[in-house]
Amino acid sequence: MDAVVMCGGRGTRLGADAEKPLFEVAGRPMVDRVCDALAASRADSVYTAVSPHAPATREHVRERTDCTIIETPGEGYVADLGTVLDDDRIAEPVLTCVADLPLLAPALVDETLAAAHDRDGESLTVAVPAALKECLGVSSDTTKPHEGRTVAPVGLNVVGSAGDAVRLSYDARLAVNVNRTADASVAERLLE
Repeated sequence: MDAVVMCGGRGTRLGADAEKPLFEVAGRPMVDRVCDALAASRADSVYTAVSPHAPATREHVRERTDCTIIETPGEGYVADLGTVLDDDRIAEPVLTCVADLPLLAPALVDETLAAAHDRDGESLTVAVPAALKECLGVSSDTTKPHEGRTVAPVGLNVVGSAGDAVRLSYDARLAVNVNRTADASVAERLLE
């Protein structure tokens, strides 16, 4: 299964000069951390979905030899994902990941790929308990109910042709999406 990093965001909530994917956590751009994890996983090929909103990110990932660029219009996550899925190089199911998940590890990707394999083409959303994000002190912009608890999607998904299952994880590395500078501080502490 191929993997796509969605990295067209501006990062306005970070209040930084850098585009969100290029925001550094412990001295490295988040997009590099995510691309490295995907490249070291069992994913077949790694693509980066860039947009006009992040021209420096486009140039940065262009220098990587382990990623192929897909240009999107920058009309939002859903529209950009539609452009990715319309690309002839991409076949469903495909693993997608946001660029603001700097603690992503190859093993976490492989676990998600294995879980998706068992679901025979069904879409899969990886989520963590909202309580875990709260305990860590990181932002949680989106939550939803799942089996009697509140969960937060982490931005690691498998887009398939049917259904939408949730894979619940308790791994703190998946709970840290860097949307604000306080989130980056938590990520850096967990990297120590």
